[in-house]
Amino acid sequence: MPVDVLVGLQWGDEGKGKIVDVLAPTYDVVARFQGGPNAGHTLTFNGTKHVLHQVPSGIFHPHIINVVGNGVVLDPVVFREELRKLTARGVDGTANLYISKKAQLILPSHRALDRIWEEARGGGKIGSTLKGIGPTYQDKIGRTGLRVGDILHPNFKERYNEAVERHRQLANFHQRELEIEEAEPIFFEAVEELRQLRLVDTEYLLNDLLAQGKRILAEGAQGSLLDIDFGTYPFVTSSSTVVAGACTGLGIAPKHIDKVYGISKAYCTRVGSGPFPTELHDEVGEKIRQAGREFGSTTGRPRRCGWIDLPALRYAIMLNGVTEIHLMKADVLSDFDEIQVCTHYRRPDGSTTEHLPDLAELQELTPEYSPLPGWQTSLDNISDSANLPAQLTAYVQYLEQQLQVPVSIVSVGPDRISTIHRN
Repeated sequence: MPVDVLVGLQWGDEGKGKIVDVLAPTYDVVARFQGGPNAGHTLTFNGTKHVLHQVPSGIFHPHIINVVGNGVVLDPVVFREELRKLTARGVDGTANLYISKKAQLILPSHRALDRIWEEARGGGKIGSTLKGIGPTYQDKIGRTGLRVGDILHPNFKERYNEAVERHRQLANFHQRELEIEEAEPIFFEAVEELRQLRLVDTEYLLNDLLAQGKRILAEGAQGSLLDIDFGTYPFVTSSSTVVAGACTGLGIAPKHIDKVYGISKAYCTRVGSGPFPTELHDEVGEKIRQAGREFGSTTGRPRRCGWIDLPALRYAIMLNGVTEIHLMKADVLSDFDEIQVCTHYRRPDGSTTEHLPDLAELQELTPEYSPLPGWQTSLDNISDSANLPAQLTAYVQYLEQQLQVPVSIVSVGPDRISTIHRN
């Protein structure tokens, strides 16, 4: 059986967690392939909101095997807290959970370095979540990182101390103290609990499951425009957020990939610094923020809001080979009499482009919009695409025409039942 991949098409926060939860019953396995506690996947069902950061979003379905792949960076403390919260809600998060021994460990000193480096950037901050993600991936690429499998070896504490000393020297370069003494006891308690879980070579596990005919859903974090190579660099995350990252982050060959689900909001948001061509700095942007409750599920920071951006979406669709789009949060735009769609950018010399350029040129471009009529009606209690307002259907069809990819799902509310499947 093939592997289907789910990725965000914008700057993250598109609603991937909800869609994984909706699609999960048709899969045998859900596997996270990159990112770490900087991700916040929100799932709402039975009137209760759940936010997952490192645990795969299939965890609420008892029949599903959940895999934390080698491309993930894992914070044992955050992971332990997630599992405890699941237990408190009656969910055994460890029953079908497997963790790659090759996943990188986030140490307390990584979190301390993250804060030191972000503060050192001053006005050039990249908007880090300060979860230690960047420093951990930096150690991975520098071949000095510690992996989950290392906690099983008797010399782990020695290797940990060596890593901390390297990090202390980096902090000294910025004339700062590492300040991890209070965090270390909690970290080692969490490591001890992590040792009790299923720590395996998940690349063998996943390929064995494929050979058995199991269906696998690869769950991405963040969004394509935050990809370390193809995002709005340097205002990006530290991992590969596009479909290619599923191969390297899980140890599966490209030949196994079939469907690619691209997740996009009906508008656009971004958290942290970096370019955002369609950002709205007026009351319209604030109206979207309040209606969509656009505050980071990981950081709580207000999200920057703007209209949907077709050049950026086309770019993400191209990179990922998207086969179908899932359009999220259509209900947030229900009170607008007119919806704006960015169709292209205008350069300072008056020429136009439909390409997403690099950072320097992108900052000089002006978005050009086409207006579409809003639906100005509540989407509550709609469960069939035939009952969607005509203006919303027209909006969806316009996006399909412009992007040349079908929109197979329209989300009209946060709960899993507020999901419209289109033929």
